[in-house]
Amino acid sequence: MSFFGKLFGKKEKESLDQGLQKTKEGFLSKITKAIAGKSTVDEEVLDNLEDALVSADVGIDTTVKIIERIEERVAKDKYLTTTELNKLLQQEIEAVLVDAPENNSYNFNTPLPSKPFVILVVGVNGVGKTTTIGKLAYNFKKAGKSVLLGAADTFRAAAVDQLTIWSERVGVPIVKQPMGSDPASVAFDTVQSGLAKGVEVIIIDTAGRLHNKAHLMDELGKIRRVVQKLIPEAPHEVMLVLDGSTGQNALEQAKHFTATTDVSALTITKLDGTAKGGVVLAIANQFKIPVKFIGVGEKMEDLLVFDKHEFVDSLFKLTN
Repeated sequence: MSFFGKLFGKKEKESLDQGLQKTKEGFLSKITKAIAGKSTVDEEVLDNLEDALVSADVGIDTTVKIIERIEERVAKDKYLTTTELNKLLQQEIEAVLVDAPENNSYNFNTPLPSKPFVILVVGVNGVGKTTTIGKLAYNFKKAGKSVLLGAADTFRAAAVDQLTIWSERVGVPIVKQPMGSDPASVAFDTVQSGLAKGVEVIIIDTAGRLHNKAHLMDELGKIRRVVQKLIPEAPHEVMLVLDGSTGQNALEQAKHFTATTDVSALTITKLDGTAKGGVVLAIANQFKIPVKFIGVGEKMEDLLVFDKHEFVDSLFKLTN
């Protein structure tokens, strides 16, 4: 059972089942087709299974890893039924997903590893970064935690405006400065304000650009340094937001961001509108970074704490 398992209720499970519907319909139909008419797992079944995983955007490297593990099991057991294959596949997919380190495990309801807990949110424009911050704020507040937002994406007026709208919707304060202000200055003011007010969670938005990686790295580095003047161990989390519906493009974005900053957690959005949910496995396997939250809908409640056991269970379960 993962750290989050006990807190995954019936409502969250229903949201997850529905949110993964498009992915699992394509995924499960391909798996069913791969083993149709077969009583044992042979080379043809494994080839078909490999095609099914790749087409679900699980990615070549991750697919090869899963298939090799299943081949080892087939070679060891000599005889593996297709029913056993289904269970084994679930186990191997779950094994690919990375657990968060115990000292940095948290969700909306559990005690935070430190207070204030500073989350720096990164990601390109259009992935649902601002919406994710709003949903995080809503869910933390709903769980009884005080929240402060920092609008450090000062290069786009729309970004500050959108975050302001979310702060009003959720009913949490926001720190912002005029467009074009120094993002590090906004981050400093946000943390300083959070310390003065005794808030528990500080969430800072950052600019969503990748065209100049050196500039991005300098900017994020500067934000880190000024925040550490106030809280030496902050930010406690650098959260990369990725759009699950973009499939392999999300992998490319993850490559750029993990190369320029120490990403410690992932949030994957828009999984409800895509059949490419397998990209969650590809990203987790390639970057060895825990997925902490997933977006499965438009409502504020539709940002779910990621539980790898429940995710795989839903992936293999057709909703009636």
